[in-house]
Parts: sequence; C-alpha cells; structure tokens
Amino acid sequence: MIHVYLDDMRPCPKGFVAAHSAEECILLLQECEVGILSLDFDLGWGQPDGLNVVHYIVAAGRYPEEIYLHTSSLSGKKAMYQLLYQNKPEGVQLINGPMLYDTLQKISNTVQE
Repeated sequence: MIHVYLDDMRPCPKGFVAAHSAEECILLLQECEVGILSLDFDLGWGQPDGLNVVHYIVAAGRYPEEIYLHTSSLSGKKAMYQLLYQNKPEGVQLINGPMLYDTLQKISNTVQE
C-alpha cells in the first residue's frame, strides 16, 4: 500500500509518492492500492486538475482509505469535496483540508531509511 501526494509545486512529504499531474495520480490509483491520497486542485495552467482525479475515483470506484484536500483553491476544494462526499463508500475518510502535523509525522516515522 502506498500514500500519494498530488501537487505540482509543493514538496512531497516523506512517506508519500509524488504525483505532479492528474495523469500520474490516476495511473497510481489504477496500478496501486492507495491508503492516503492528498489532493491539490490547480496543477498548472491548462492542465487537468484535481477534480479530474476525483471524477476518475468516482467513475472507477478506486477510493483510497483516506482523502485529504490540501489545495488553496476554495472553489476547487468545494467541487472536489462535494463530488467525493456524495459518492464515497462508507468507511472512506474524507477530510476537507490538509493533513495534520501528527498524521504526517506518523507516516514519516514508518518509512525505512
């Protein structure tokens, strides 16, 4: 199981696999079991965004165990949250914000050096 961090600008936290585009993130969701997914919305001018990833998750039913929305785009966060909230299976945790420091530390501490 992997954890995925989708963002084109911010550094990827320790313990996560970086996805710098919607296409990379979708490929990881297709090929791997994802425990935690943290989504950005804006991924570069004219590029598919985090909502494209959310549409894929809903259409394919490939839900991670936990989904965080760390984007600074309020409209993007709202659109992603609403679509995920309306469609997610019971048991999938959806957090309308970034991961807390304690969560990041816990994941970082599980990584082998």
